[in-house]
Parts: sequence; structure tokens; C-alpha cells
Amino acid sequence: MKNKPQVTIYTDGACSGNPGPGGWGALLQFGKTEKELSGSESKTTNNRMEITAAVMALRALKEPCQVDIYTDSKYLKKGITEWIQNWKRLGWRRGKPGKTSPLANADLWQELDMVITEHDVNWHWVRGHAGHQLNERVDKLASEAIKLS
Repeated sequence: MKNKPQVTIYTDGACSGNPGPGGWGALLQFGKTEKELSGSESKTTNNRMEITAAVMALRALKEPCQVDIYTDSKYLKKGITEWIQNWKRLGWRRGKPGKTSPLANADLWQELDMVITEHDVNWHWVRGHAGHQLNERVDKLASEAIKLS
């Protein structure tokens, strides 16, 4: 059986106002090959852009991969690694059985949950705006994408 290709992904989301115009950016690295992705929405939130960056980056992979994703969003990292199982148990709601409330961004969490199934994904948090070169690069992609919304 063939080993899965190793891909490293850096993601970021940004918003001008919250809600407001938003952008997302992603950098995919496979060996020496790099691919930048970005996009925007006219009325969104920073959290939606953070999740969208991860979804779009994973969608861009053409085959199952071993993936390391780096994000400066604790919301994204904790959501996908800690909170998601409870949300799924509660029918994509938050809270406790018998006392739930709507889950913000449920549509994107469901999409992210679906898209990661074919990959082996490891999630990593990096401090934002702390000089990490590749995190700064995707922050710039996300910020520039806002101007296009």
C-alpha cells in the first residue's frame, strides 16, 4: 500500500468589522511546491473565514494526504479537535443534552468534518501576528482578499 503524500497547510481568516467584509488565505506545501489560495465574502465573520480557509485548502487536495494544518485560530483548532464530537452528538448544536442552543457556523463545521475524513490531519496552533513567516504570509492573503469582496 502506497504512503499518503505529506502536505503542510497554513490558514488564516480576516474580517473588516465582525460581521463585515472578510477574506481567507491558505498556503499548501508539498515538497518544494507551494500553492496559495484565497477568497472573500462581502458579509461574514472572522470565525467563518478561519473555517473556510481550512475547508478550501483541504478541498484543493487531489488525493488522500497526510496533512499538518497550522492556524492561529484557537476557535478553529479547538472546534475541530475538542468540541466537534459533542456537537455531533447533539445534532450539530452546542450545550448539554436537554439544554442546547444553535451552533454558530454549523454548516462550515459539518463541511470541515466531511472533508477531513479522507485525510490524516494533524492540527497545530501558532501565535498570530508574532512574526511566524508563513502565518504572516497567509494573514496577508486573507487581508488582501477582503479588498476583493
